[in-house]
Amino acid sequence: MLNNPEATERALGILRNGEQFQWYLIPLLALVVYVYFNEISKKNWKGVAAGLSLYMVHWFFEIMNGLIQHFSGHALWTVPTGTAFLLLIGVGAELSLMFSIAGLIFSKILPPDPKMKIFGVNNRLVFAVCNAAFFSVFEIFLAKTPAFVWVYPWWGSATVFATVYIPFFVVSMFCYDWKPTMQKIVIGSLFAVNALMLIVFAGVLGWI
Repeated sequence: MLNNPEATERALGILRNGEQFQWYLIPLLALVVYVYFNEISKKNWKGVAAGLSLYMVHWFFEIMNGLIQHFSGHALWTVPTGTAFLLLIGVGAELSLMFSIAGLIFSKILPPDPKMKIFGVNNRLVFAVCNAAFFSVFEIFLAKTPAFVWVYPWWGSATVFATVYIPFFVVSMFCYDWKPTMQKIVIGSLFAVNALMLIVFAGVLGWI
C-alpha cells in the first residue's frame, strides 16, 4: 500500500514542463549567484566548499530517487505540484536553489576550532547531526502539504534523517576543514558523476 501513488503521475506530468515556469525563479537564481560571488570576493573558500559539496550530494541523491522511480514505478519522495519548474521527480527548482546555499549558510555557525568537542563529540559531527535533524523535522511539515509527498509508508522523517540529511551535512561540515586539494577532488568527482548520470539517464535514456 502506497501513501499517495497518484502523486507519481502528477509529478511526471509536470516534469521539466515549461508551462509551469514562473518569473520568480530568475531573482532566486540571481540571489544564489550573489551569495556565492560575495563569499568568493571575501575569499571564503571554505564556506564555498561547504556549500558546493552539499549541493553535489543533493544532486546525487535526487538522481538516485529518480532512478528508484524508473525501476520501481515510484520515487521515495516526489513533488507533484507547487513548483515553477520540476527538475527531477523529487526536486523543484526552488528547493534545489535552497540546497545550493544550505551548506554555505550552515558553515557560518561552525566553531573556529575543528577539533573542539561538544559533550565529548567532535563539533563538526554534532552540527551535522543537528542540521540534519532540523531539515528532517521541517520536511514533516512539507509532507503534510500537497507539494511534497512521501510515497511509501515506511519512508518518513527518520529515514530521511538517517539516509539523506546526515550524508548531506556530514560531507558539507567536514569538507569545510579539508585541504583545498581534497575539497576540489571530492566536489569535482561528485560533479563529474552527477553530470555523467544526468547525461545518460536523463538525456540519452530518458529514465529520470
